[in-house]
Amino acid sequence: MTANPTGFEPVFCTIVPPVVLDTLAQSSDPALARAARRTLQRDAYERTQRRLTTVIGAPSVAAPRGAVEGKPHRTIYDAKTKTDLPGRKVRGEGDKPGKDATVNRAHAGLGATFELFFKQYARDSIDGGGLPLNATVHYGEEYGNAFWNGEQMVFGDGDGEIFLDFTIPVDVIGHELTHGVVQYTANLTYFGQPGALNESMADVFGSLIKQFTLGQTADQADWLIGAGLLAPRVTGTALRSMKAPGTAYDDDVLGKDPQPADMDHYVRTGRDNGGVHINSGIPNRAFYLTAESLGGHSWERAGQIWYDVLTGGELAQDASFEDFAKLTVAAARAKYGDGDELKAVVDAWAQVKVPAS
Repeated sequence: MTANPTGFEPVFCTIVPPVVLDTLAQSSDPALARAARRTLQRDAYERTQRRLTTVIGAPSVAAPRGAVEGKPHRTIYDAKTKTDLPGRKVRGEGDKPGKDATVNRAHAGLGATFELFFKQYARDSIDGGGLPLNATVHYGEEYGNAFWNGEQMVFGDGDGEIFLDFTIPVDVIGHELTHGVVQYTANLTYFGQPGALNESMADVFGSLIKQFTLGQTADQADWLIGAGLLAPRVTGTALRSMKAPGTAYDDDVLGKDPQPADMDHYVRTGRDNGGVHINSGIPNRAFYLTAESLGGHSWERAGQIWYDVLTGGELAQDASFEDFAKLTVAAARAKYGDGDELKAVVDAWAQVKVPAS
């Protein structure tokens, strides 16, 4: 990928893996196949647009006049089932909730994401400098995805048969915005193991944002990504499980969740950018095991260690799982010494069979 003039390489990141949409596109049900194919075509277009932006450089976005440090600046747009971005502005910062629940959920989800990063990690928006948070809802016709395009969030309404409204799970919102945090920090290459780490970081902080919003401890959390997104006809609970990768769904139409839980089952594939949504299950489980071992609020000690690695400047763009694991061990020792935190991290990576020392 060609570096853009800003030094950042924004990528097109979706919450639903292309392998899932590929399966749906081959469904014998014409309605399901049509919606999936339309989504895949739209994703391909947006991915191409992102590559072009990477070459010529994305427009710079500064904090608006009057913006207050430590306060979000959110704007929600309505695409009205069209695909022109950003669409018509329907809610700004400080505006009261309207009648559209999707707009209200998007606004709240952007705020929840901002709040966790600022209150827990002293990060002022996803770039650390007060970047405005923009989102478009009601994107496309039966569009079955949500994405971060390097500049803003976009949410589809789903087809109602497989996927519901993508603003329903707050962790989906947090996941996609965390791709923005990765973009402005470690800028992990979106392929193979660094790409899977990119996806895992988004899942980790997406889950933490949900837990933070609900006030949950590690043992109270469901550790699911996208719970509430799948329609009632689907045999499954979510898109992914951090606690038990490979168990989120097992459906006649969607197939079975392909995520591995350890390196013995690592999936080598040329699809999905080298399996970025698949193999992310391995570092996801390592984080869950760390958080479970430590107990309490996962965004505190476990989340702090992962955040320190992401933003510490030592995580290479092409980092492997082993590289990342070793950095989490070093971060745990630097922050907490040779105590419970270090032991939890070391044991977690050992359980998923990633060398960490």
